[in-house]
Amino acid sequence: MTAITYLEDTNVLVITPTLLPHSDDFKLWGEVFLAIESVKTIEFNQGADRHQWRFEFKRQTYNLNYEHYSESIWISPEGIDATALIAHLHKVISTNLQQ
Repeated sequence: MTAITYLEDTNVLVITPTLLPHSDDFKLWGEVFLAIESVKTIEFNQGADRHQWRFEFKRQTYNLNYEHYSESIWISPEGIDATALIAHLHKVISTNLQQ
């Protein structure tokens, strides 16, 4: 089961999946993870060791980040308005994972 932790002091959602996706599989993993009615994917960027899905929630932009070497996945907001909604995004994603 995937766990999501909201780090209030840094306004980041840390994603801890049971099985970490391989670097080459993160694009598909992110598409499935972000398949939520109120979330719209914008673009995927792939680097050598870090990948990123940009997406919108409530007309605010966020990044779903994956770093291969640290084996980390996290969501970070882009801007003040997105930061204000990150606790709500945490609730929506957590609820979606339970379904």
